[in-house]
Amino acid sequence: MKGNEAIAHAAVRYGVDGYFGYPITPQSEILETLEDMMPWKTTGMVVIQAESEVAAINMVYGGAATGKACMTSSSSPGVSLKQEGISYIAAGQLPALIVNCMRGGPGLGTIQPSQSDYFQATKGGGHGDYHLIVLAPASVQEMADFVGLGFDLAFKYRNPVMMLADGVIGQMMEKVQLPPYRQRRTDEEIARECPWAVTGRPEGRGPNIMTTLELDPVEMEVHNHVLQENYRLIAERETRWEETDTDDAEYLIIAFGCVARICRKAVEDAREQGIKVGVLRPITLWPFPGEAVRRLGRKVKGILVVELNAGQMIEDVRLSLDSQVPVHHFGRTGGIVMDPDEVLVALKEKFAL
Repeated sequence: MKGNEAIAHAAVRYGVDGYFGYPITPQSEILETLEDMMPWKTTGMVVIQAESEVAAINMVYGGAATGKACMTSSSSPGVSLKQEGISYIAAGQLPALIVNCMRGGPGLGTIQPSQSDYFQATKGGGHGDYHLIVLAPASVQEMADFVGLGFDLAFKYRNPVMMLADGVIGQMMEKVQLPPYRQRRTDEEIARECPWAVTGRPEGRGPNIMTTLELDPVEMEVHNHVLQENYRLIAERETRWEETDTDDAEYLIIAFGCVARICRKAVEDAREQGIKVGVLRPITLWPFPGEAVRRLGRKVKGILVVELNAGQMIEDVRLSLDSQVPVHHFGRTGGIVMDPDEVLVALKEKFAL
């Protein structure tokens, strides 16, 4: 099935309580598949096509505040519209899953695939000092797997998670093993697992109030310190990456999402020509696997960062290094996807191989 379809099936099987979205290419199949599946008849999952992206993210905000597992999805311009709501969710320390199936920009851009939302996702596209946990799938299988992983991380750390996919992974079709069905949590389970949740009922643990407004600057700083400590723990415990052919590599390619797959083929071709190259694929874009980059940067002669953008992840790569290894960038923009031959040519040209 398509990557977008896999997300929809995985959401129902995970026991998601609510999906609130709005159609936009190239991720509309998520909403369409959920509407076809009609999970409100089987699991009780709520599926709503909101009147706008702004409405959709605020529905997630409201649902997440009650302890429910809620999610939304969109593509680049739509996620831009959701940024204020995402900032509120992060400030409220609420678990939620946001799927961004990237297309080219800026502005309305193109409906073709891109990876140019890296800054938006990893640097906090909304206002204030906050982080999203950012997962970057590179296969349809990971599109399905990261739904469960995303919610697990979101509830573990009470922090929103973004699945930052590109249009290629959303639209491509591969075999996928879907996760087993899980029962949606009962209100009693939510009350036990989420004592912070808003219920509106005075009995028991009391009517919690959800707000992100704090007029006392001292209290606001205390709250920010709480957030920053949580981010420190996430970075310490949840950084994920994948290495291919790095043991003897003299050169390193760093890429995420569909581009990492393209680069693995480029590495195969390079090694057939006697060039020892490896690939580092960040799976979490935040927290970024800086220690792995630093370790490999000490042993290779050069690093090529390959992205479907003008150069965004390369900034985190350079910040991670403590050696003088040369770092270059190769990217395509406008929705054009490079092929392995282009990557290999860029590697040779950048390092005079």
